Amino acid sequence: MATYPNVNAANQYARDVVNGKILACRLTILACQRHLDDLERAKDPRWPYRFDKNKAERFLRFSQKMPHTSGDWARRKLRIEFEPWQRFALGVPFGWVRKDNGFRRFTEIYIEVPRKNGKSAIAAAVGNYMFCADGEYSAEVYCGATTEKQAWKVFAPALAMVKKLPALRQKFSIKPWAKKMTRPDGSLFAPIIGDPGDGDSPSCAIIDEYHEHDTDALYTTMTTGMGAREQPMTLIITTAGFDIASPCYEKRAQVVEILERIREGNENEHIFGIIYTIDDDDDWTKPEALIKANPNYDISVKGDFLRAKQLLAMSTPSQTNKILTKHFNKWVSSKAAFYNLQKWMAAADKTLKLSDFSGEECYLGIDLASKLDLNAVVPVFRREIDGVSHYYCVSPQFWVPEDTVYATDPAMKTIADRYQSFVNQGVLVPSDGAEVDYRLIYEAILKLRETVKIAASPIDPYGATGLSHMLQDEGLEPVTIIQNYTNMSDPMREIEAAIAAGRFHHDGNPLMTWCISNVVGKYLPGSDDVVRPVKEGAGNKIDGAVGLMMGVGRAMLNEPKDFLSNLDPDEDLLIL
Repeated sequence: MATYPNVNAANQYARDVVNGKILACRLTILACQRHLDDLERAKDPRWPYRFDKNKAERFLRFSQKMPHTSGDWARRKLRIEFEPWQRFALGVPFGWVRKDNGFRRFTEIYIEVPRKNGKSAIAAAVGNYMFCADGEYSAEVYCGATTEKQAWKVFAPALAMVKKLPALRQKFSIKPWAKKMTRPDGSLFAPIIGDPGDGDSPSCAIIDEYHEHDTDALYTTMTTGMGAREQPMTLIITTAGFDIASPCYEKRAQVVEILERIREGNENEHIFGIIYTIDDDDDWTKPEALIKANPNYDISVKGDFLRAKQLLAMSTPSQTNKILTKHFNKWVSSKAAFYNLQKWMAAADKTLKLSDFSGEECYLGIDLASKLDLNAVVPVFRREIDGVSHYYCVSPQFWVPEDTVYATDPAMKTIADRYQSFVNQGVLVPSDGAEVDYRLIYEAILKLRETVKIAASPIDPYGATGLSHMLQDEGLEPVTIIQNYTNMSDPMREIEAAIAAGRFHHDGNPLMTWCISNVVGKYLPGSDDVVRPVKEGAGNKIDGAVGLMMGVGRAMLNEPKDFLSNLDPDEDLLIL
């Protein structure tokens, strides 16, 4: 019998994936290739890391002594038995250490895998190991989630495992309580709902279903509290989601860049990531797509179940995006979202800056939804390239009242957290007090005029009379745009077409991306072509997107006077 059966299985899995013996997506192959390449790099005495088989094997042996806690396997009193992919995904990051001190190389593990592939059992096993067997004195292990139900999906199995193992409790002097576990050295294992306290010092943070988090508050608080720990670990284990503007997708993008070896920075050597999904050019209606995306196919998730879901997605369009996300691990926009967010993000060019358009005509979309909420000024430029119109959205600006950003009302918490994140990123300006001072917006527009030539300033009529007069006095051509089907459909469609054709370019502003992701198309009754923007909920702001549409609408015209058609006074307005 091999001394390292689990490690050998993990390494064999990596080789089989890379060699094509195991069907896998490009990102899974890259994760396996990274490990194999690192094993070669470790032979260089100058490279600071090595793979410690003993530590990897120890973790994998410990984890597989944990019992199943639900279903038929629990009824039969079976222990967890990791599949080769699980031995790889967890054994590898626990095995890589620094040559100089033996501490773990990886401080963060990101695993993205579809539903029913054994995520909660994996997370529970990691939590128990870090709680009692990692050697950290007074360890603090937290399962973080947005809801109590989600937090307990990890902690409840971990607690049940310990209760079923009296030998484990005795060896490590574990006391299982109703809502936590403790040890005499001060070690703690507990769930956390919402934002943790700043006084915590986690040695391990488990973040389950990170795609459900609107902000990175929990992640940030947990990881910044790890500074005193010698070898902390953050485990993010999630499925794909619908919000491409979420912190989870941002973390995923970071992992992808690491796997593709195009990211520069210290995190390259400290974040381990593996993603199970299908490739962009795969036909998701084929049976092999299910196998590629689901590493536990026909083990914890039955093939018949997945095939039934696949057939449902094929026959019921309203279910397609949901099933692609949960069972194929594809990040998609909301089922009702108008714009393809992946194409939008592909159109980003973060090198674009306002000075690139010095002296050019600018169409300034101004959306003043409310003094109490988000306001947007969106510069749009149009260039003719090979006889085709290209549009550029550069340096959009946003304002919101400070009282809204730091609101303490529980009903405002989600949107306040979102706004705080944007303020911290430097893309949202908080205006003093309870309402936005339009003079700030006016001054920002005058400053823009120092760089570009403002050809027109389309502005929505809601509360904008005073600012319109000020702009008129400065010769900035304010044009009132009623946000109805007549005025919004053509630019809304043009942006969609331009994004698809590679004719749309933007600077990657995250707040603008969020606004675009929230746009839902409301079609004129009886028409499949005439559409205007709406949003699904009060917290899903689209102000930046509306400002963009108004700017593009003006840019589409040869003559400003041609834009406004006959307005129907009875047509309903969009009030943001």
